[in-house]
Amino acid sequence: MAVRGDIRNVAIVAHVDHGKTTLVNAMLQQSHVFSEREEVPDRVMDSNDLEREKGITILAKNTAVEYTGPLAAKYGHPEGITLNIIDTPGHADFGGEVERVLKMVGGVLLLVDSFEGPMPQTRFVLKKALELSLPVIIVINKMDRPDQRCAEVVDETLELLLDLNATNEQLDSPVVYCSGRTGVATLDLNTPAVDLRPLFDTILEHIPAPTGDADGALQLLISTIDYNDYVGRIGVGRIERGSIKAGQMAVRCVYGSSFVSVPARLGGLFTFDGLKRVPAESVQVGDIVAVTGFADLSIGDTICDVAMADPLPFVKIDEPTVSMTFCVNDSPFAGTEGTYVTSRHLRARLFKETQTDVSLRVQDTETTDAFRVYGRGELHLSILIETMRRQGYEFQVTKPTVLYKEIDGVKCEPMEEVVCDVPSEYAGAVIEKLGKRHGVLVSMEGVDRVRLVFSVPSRGLFGYRGEFLTDTRGEGVMSAVFSGYEPYKGEIPTRPSGSLVAWETGETTSYAMFYIQDRGELFVAPGTKVYNGMIVGRNSRPGDIDVNVCKKKHLTSIRNSASAEEALKVTGIRILTLEEALDYIDDDELVEITPKSIRMRKKILGTEARKKLEARKKN
Repeated sequence: MAVRGDIRNVAIVAHVDHGKTTLVNAMLQQSHVFSEREEVPDRVMDSNDLEREKGITILAKNTAVEYTGPLAAKYGHPEGITLNIIDTPGHADFGGEVERVLKMVGGVLLLVDSFEGPMPQTRFVLKKALELSLPVIIVINKMDRPDQRCAEVVDETLELLLDLNATNEQLDSPVVYCSGRTGVATLDLNTPAVDLRPLFDTILEHIPAPTGDADGALQLLISTIDYNDYVGRIGVGRIERGSIKAGQMAVRCVYGSSFVSVPARLGGLFTFDGLKRVPAESVQVGDIVAVTGFADLSIGDTICDVAMADPLPFVKIDEPTVSMTFCVNDSPFAGTEGTYVTSRHLRARLFKETQTDVSLRVQDTETTDAFRVYGRGELHLSILIETMRRQGYEFQVTKPTVLYKEIDGVKCEPMEEVVCDVPSEYAGAVIEKLGKRHGVLVSMEGVDRVRLVFSVPSRGLFGYRGEFLTDTRGEGVMSAVFSGYEPYKGEIPTRPSGSLVAWETGETTSYAMFYIQDRGELFVAPGTKVYNGMIVGRNSRPGDIDVNVCKKKHLTSIRNSASAEEALKVTGIRILTLEEALDYIDDDELVEITPKSIRMRKKILGTEARKKLEARKKN
């Protein structure tokens, strides 16, 4: 077996917002990936617009740096050792991204915030790493926080390792203290930190070099799919056996299937250098590479030598827990703002997404205008929706629903482990609200600021995040991760209030809205185009109310429109975000998505038709 001492493959995993991307930024800078004059943006690895806007990593990213410190020479590579680094998402909804990329690495950096300590997603990613028997380096990040509690966090992380049945070797994981923001690390808090060299050295010492049969037949397991308009699908993975040359013939095969593709010539072969892909003539076992040439390449495929189709098993991805229906927009404003509006466009785009997102499922329905989409959570699906609308798609979606399972004849539902860090004066409100949603308080600790741990049905969190921020005056932090299935917990009270529904098509006026605002909270501003059946606000009481938001003031000869409008002040207007709209809608409502607008509407637009349906339900 050949040992590639000139390479280390490592993934950085952590809970959301614990500083993974910032640390990678610092590692790239100190490896001289960027020139001295080059302006480097913060969180350079978050290249996606949505990632930058939301401040989270959505897609796993590959990068590589050359480390030329003294330890590189000690290991016999004075010219430098290549560190292939994978930055992974921290949010639980994108756990599928984490699961699949772990197949490419020889170990992980487990990043833990020096104040928050291990969080739900920390447990999730660590469990996945331990299941693959990967060595772990514990990195206590943000050590320069004024409220840091590094020693306690190290103990909590070790307790988590014990709880997850880590081996003795994993329990002896080295600990590095660092600050990704300032780009320094140390092995001892009493030793001044100067740069990230202690972190680089620890990676070389504790992450094993990749090994494999260098002379065997080619095996390249595809863990990530990218796409380029010029070359088509680009597969990224680690060479598990043999070597590969640019332009060689190969086949595509799938583990557990007899399928073997027609031999195809690889169109391109690339390795990683910093943030760039660079062409390569040949690469060896252990390298992380990108290849082109297979039109139907998918995640989990194995590219093999023509003479020996020997597919590798792929990591089992956890099943989706949430679903919603995507359907063609049929509102009165349909087709006026989007580029792609037909069912053919919608279907093709959704199924295309499944080729790069292993956690997503798409199914046709009884009608050709609607498709059922399954994901790992509300955020997972909302990111897909936002991406599609920015690409010019126009469609409608239903309220998210959880997926139930029957286990041993018992109806079961997905559960979440929810961690809430809140000021102590707001803890009571959080406990009360989650209790009504069948949440069970598992633990509570802290004095001035308390950490509440709950077990909550996934459906109990629908629509709660906004309430949580309101109840904690924006000072609370909540995170959740899927914890498994448990017997059905019973009915959860639905939205207590009804909607304010426009009863005519037109443009909203200040005059009309001034007299309506006392009935509840408005979701549209004056001058907004609306249609009959469109939701324009929240009723302060149960039940829907049809309102005329387009009514105009009948003017006399001594009145003018300008003065009439100026005299009327409409206050408290709340324009909902996509996530807030998805949380707000009820079972009989839809969210209309276009590149320019997010609207909410009733499924049945006509006022009379809705009243007749309600009457039939009562009878």
